[in-house]
Amino acid sequence: MVIIGAGLAGATAAATLRAEGFAGPVVLIGGEDAIPYLRPPLSKGFLAGTETADSLPVYPHTWYAEHHVELIISDAAISFDATAHTVTLASGRVVTYAKLLLATGATVRRLSVPGSELAGVQYFRTRADAEALRAELAGGGRRLVLIGSGWIGMEIAASARTLGNDVTLLGLEDVPLSNAIGSELGRVFMARHEQAGVQFRLPASAAAIKGDDDGRVTSVVTSAGETLPADLVVIAVGVLPNTALAETAGLSITNGIRTDSGLHTSTADVFAAGDVANAMHPVTGEFARSEHWANAIAGGKTAARSMLGQDAALADIPYFYTDQFDLGMEYSGYAALAKSAELVIRGSLENHEFIAFWVLDRKVVAGMNVNVWDVQDAIKALIGSGRQVDTQRLADPKIALDTL
Repeated sequence: MVIIGAGLAGATAAATLRAEGFAGPVVLIGGEDAIPYLRPPLSKGFLAGTETADSLPVYPHTWYAEHHVELIISDAAISFDATAHTVTLASGRVVTYAKLLLATGATVRRLSVPGSELAGVQYFRTRADAEALRAELAGGGRRLVLIGSGWIGMEIAASARTLGNDVTLLGLEDVPLSNAIGSELGRVFMARHEQAGVQFRLPASAAAIKGDDDGRVTSVVTSAGETLPADLVVIAVGVLPNTALAETAGLSITNGIRTDSGLHTSTADVFAAGDVANAMHPVTGEFARSEHWANAIAGGKTAARSMLGQDAALADIPYFYTDQFDLGMEYSGYAALAKSAELVIRGSLENHEFIAFWVLDRKVVAGMNVNVWDVQDAIKALIGSGRQVDTQRLADPKIALDTL
């Protein structure tokens, strides 16, 4: 069993193979100079200095040898031959596989503007990125311009401001996060950021990044013509799935590697999981590619079981979370269905303690709790049941969720 991609999905797949009783060789291949690590803390606690590097590894370094998993790092897979069942690494080594899992993840979307190559301009994806930015922000007093108003941009903004830095955020939305959760809820997060001193320029993009004679960034010129002083610029405008290996090998590609619900690709004995997989979801009947932590875990488990010939399906209800200042949030549900659903609020948006439900045809298709805890199981049960609900009762905090 060979796994290309030493991230959370790949490490989870390796662990699941062993947990399911597979005793043969398992090879886990990664291009980064790091053992598999968790990405969510990078923009949250790790960047803010409340979590140490010890919290990042998926498993301790010793786990791999103890479980007879051959971990190859700093030696990326550069191609695979689906006919010969071989993988070629950058070092020239060739590894033979019976079953192959592609957990190659995603790469940051690059921003093509003048000055993007200046010192002090960086992207945010890897542990090395987080370590470099953490070193820059730790002492406070820096002027940071963030380009991108999605989850990563907002989390970096909160962490940087908490450390005492000046933060200005640009985004193409009128309200940050509105593409994900709508404008009404996006304003809750925006207002909390503004209360903490984060400045927004929305909608706006970067027209150019200016620097000094030493090649160091000094400012960002916005699409509105405003010049924003900057010691640092972080570009967080999304990611692209790493499909190059799969494309070269002739796999079906559409916004990632196409798979069925069992994570089988279009090529025999080849599977895909994590950020790179565009999988058919058995509940929605639609293909979906998720870049979240929970999907990497669920996908790694499903792929491993499918590799062993089990009847497995990636049927989990999608889940993610965020922490921004004192706003803690968890979201479960089907984003594609939520786009056309009715929004029902239980609790107080003003007090930052509420649950938001998305209801379609009187069925809960997604739910988000903000600073209300121990309700995720009930929210997922409501979504999974598919039963019709009374929205007035759904909005009433006095009525227990498990009685709806």
